[in-house]
Amino acid sequence: MKRIVVALGGNAILTDDPSAQAQQAALLRTANYLTDFIAQGDIQLVITHGNGPQVGNLLLQELAGSSESNPAMPLDTVGAMTQGEIGLWLANALDMKADERQLTVKIMTMLTRTVVDEHDKAFQNPSKPIGVFYQENEVNEVKKEHPDWQLVEDAGRGFRRVVPSPKPLSIMEADAIKSLVEKGMTLIAAGGGGVPVIKSGEEIRGVEAVIDKDFSAAKLAELVDADQLIILTAVKYVAINYHKPSQRDLHQVKVAEMKQFLSENQFAPGSMKPKVEAAISFVEKSNKPAVITSLDNISSYLKNGDGTIILPD
Repeated sequence: MKRIVVALGGNAILTDDPSAQAQQAALLRTANYLTDFIAQGDIQLVITHGNGPQVGNLLLQELAGSSESNPAMPLDTVGAMTQGEIGLWLANALDMKADERQLTVKIMTMLTRTVVDEHDKAFQNPSKPIGVFYQENEVNEVKKEHPDWQLVEDAGRGFRRVVPSPKPLSIMEADAIKSLVEKGMTLIAAGGGGVPVIKSGEEIRGVEAVIDKDFSAAKLAELVDADQLIILTAVKYVAINYHKPSQRDLHQVKVAEMKQFLSENQFAPGSMKPKVEAAISFVEKSNKPAVITSLDNISSYLKNGDGTIILPD
């Protein structure tokens, strides 16, 4: 059996319509691709996913309906809530698509906590976008309503709130996830990177942050002894000289070469760069390959190895 951790990109859930119905419909389409893994019959599967838009939207709902007697929940708790909602929708979608294809599958969603360092520099430099996009003419009003928020321009699409994004040190449920996967369970875990917690002596406390889902997926893949990490995004291949006449799609690449491309700033921060960094981290620590490709290319990858495959040196 091959053990694979799959990290879903935001395009697997995100739609222009933030309603529960629209997001469930998007996940039903996503599950249609993911069942290709289940259909292989020899894969132990762990699925992770992002939750940035959902966290931001739920925070706004919390704030809009809060009062002194009914205060809004903190970011770590809202992260746990969105793990639950997305995990529920994705589990339902996978069960339905498996039934359509007459596949036997046991799905479980696990609330997951990710340990971070309270001295991580990310807490002094918030960088992870969450929530909705604001236009430039809305920024001042948003800052008046939420003076503690930091807003930054996000890839030409508008302005978004940013929060700290510390690196994951460990995942508290990793042993349980590994045990369940070994028993044939398909796990949805570490949603949104997991709920960030700080361990201090016997105390465990949540912290106001969002962990990058790809770094968390890489850490989880390492801890559960995965044979492969697959990061799904919007494009079929990682490319250098992206959107230039000299663009070159990458197929099989060694870690050293990818590090060279990173040093040349070939990959956009907040977009492809963290995916590449997370993939490299897994390959270096496990000596096993990582893959970056698109959701709709899963079938081609499973049949032909089509995608960007990062290999140990």
